[in-house]
Amino acid sequence: MKAFAELYLRLDATTSSNAKLQALRDYFASAPAGDAAWAVYFLAGGRPRQLVPSRLLRELATEQAGLPEWLFEESYQAVGDLAEAISLLLPENPHGTDEGLGIWVEHHLLPLRGQPGEAVRERLPQLWSQLDRPSLMLCLKLVTGSFRVGVSKLLVTRALAQLAGLDAKRVAQRMVGYTDLSHRPVAASYLKLVAPESDDEHQQRGGQPYPFFLAHALQLPVEQFDSALGAVQDWQVEWKWDGIRAQVVKRDGQLWVWSRGEELITERFPELHSLAATLPDGVVIDGEILVWKPGGDGIAVQPFALLQQRLGRKTLGKKLLADAPVMLQAYDLLEWQGEDWRNRPQHERRRQLEHLLQQHPLAPLLLSPLLTGDSWADLARQREASRSLGVEGLMLKQREALYGVGRTKDMGLWWKWKIDPFSVDAVLIYAQRGHGRRASLYSDYTFAVWDGPPGAAQRTLVPFAKAYSGLSDEEMRKVDAVVRKTTVDTFGPVRSVTPTLVFELGFEGIALSKRHKSGIAVRFPRMLRWRHDKTVEQADDLTTLQALLG
Repeated sequence: MKAFAELYLRLDATTSSNAKLQALRDYFASAPAGDAAWAVYFLAGGRPRQLVPSRLLRELATEQAGLPEWLFEESYQAVGDLAEAISLLLPENPHGTDEGLGIWVEHHLLPLRGQPGEAVRERLPQLWSQLDRPSLMLCLKLVTGSFRVGVSKLLVTRALAQLAGLDAKRVAQRMVGYTDLSHRPVAASYLKLVAPESDDEHQQRGGQPYPFFLAHALQLPVEQFDSALGAVQDWQVEWKWDGIRAQVVKRDGQLWVWSRGEELITERFPELHSLAATLPDGVVIDGEILVWKPGGDGIAVQPFALLQQRLGRKTLGKKLLADAPVMLQAYDLLEWQGEDWRNRPQHERRRQLEHLLQQHPLAPLLLSPLLTGDSWADLARQREASRSLGVEGLMLKQREALYGVGRTKDMGLWWKWKIDPFSVDAVLIYAQRGHGRRASLYSDYTFAVWDGPPGAAQRTLVPFAKAYSGLSDEEMRKVDAVVRKTTVDTFGPVRSVTPTLVFELGFEGIALSKRHKSGIAVRFPRMLRWRHDKTVEQADDLTTLQALLG
């Protein structure tokens, strides 16, 4: 546990990718395989379900620290992170146990899940007393499911590849599915990640997908496309669908569906199960799962909000399946007749995908259409129809591009050319302290619009969105100062302020919602700019949001 805690501190202390890479290599070079297996899991984004309710942790920590509840809460708000706050308040054990990460996770932490409160109250203080402060903080982060340290899965892959003398793409392939909730890291699974390459692993794929190739955001004016991207004829252009990125794998008569987060989601989409009988073996298709309901207006793809209703459900009732039927828009072929096609050019993979779907018309699977244009300006005009078609913009894929791993550029390029976000001018009405390095600043905000038009006899501000990103550090400090000066009330960690600040908020989607007071929910809200030029009275009202629903 100490070694992993020391790695965490090294990673947290730097923003240098090279320094983080060296820290990872140093750790894995000396870590026992059982510890390394769990380290890879957590560092690559694995998140086991929360082991102990936060409420119980707070109560127990308050008792162990001998503090009144109000003082613990003030300390927590000052620090901004529950695990870190508890680790600072509890008595320190300067020595600590020498047991490794694997033993702690498997024998001490995982058994806590589902235990009665009294059993947890008895066990946790015993565990805490065995840990020095860095190890205690790390232990609490694992217990709460809040472990994050600014390391990408790609960086972990590179560290393991360098250590083992392997191609990073080979390690990335072995890591697919490693962080799925159904996977339990053990020493043998880690040793497979760093084992010498063998002929057998190319044949024994089972239901494993390939690492996903990701697109870069394109934010240039269209006038610069010719100089930056070259001729439009060198690119394959498609709609950017707003659904769930997925790979459908058909091997040995069985079908698997994987999300981009490398989660096995086959059972969540029974509509796709018929592909097990109709797709030929040795096929892997990359595409987008969408709610698809052809209607009188000719628009078949439905808003992401409807698809979201199916996510996280343990059971899918008949009504939900009828209201939100899904299909797969296929846009790439990664394996054909059991052969890995990722090193073939984009246009060749596309041609074979078209041939496959012509030979095997499949009900829940459609071919993502290509767009053509004489110039980038022509495609920009076609892109303007995105919202009316229920898509996010365009995807640009080099015709000669190979299928890479992650968001890389060494095997070709994909660009996502998204349409501009929806935007409204809204008023800041509530603020809360942030987390991590922003724990001392009021950086998480609630925004509102008016419930009536300008000039109405009586109108009030109605909250509709929360946002915490989009401002510079300097702007954040200025807003924090205003929040402190204009606070009129507090509700736990939240401050209610006198409405004085207007911001332009951007968001990707909007939908009706019965759960929100405004009757509207927005997707991915963030602050685009601080509107110093607008007064609170000039902020938008609900009719502006309602108009965007169309």
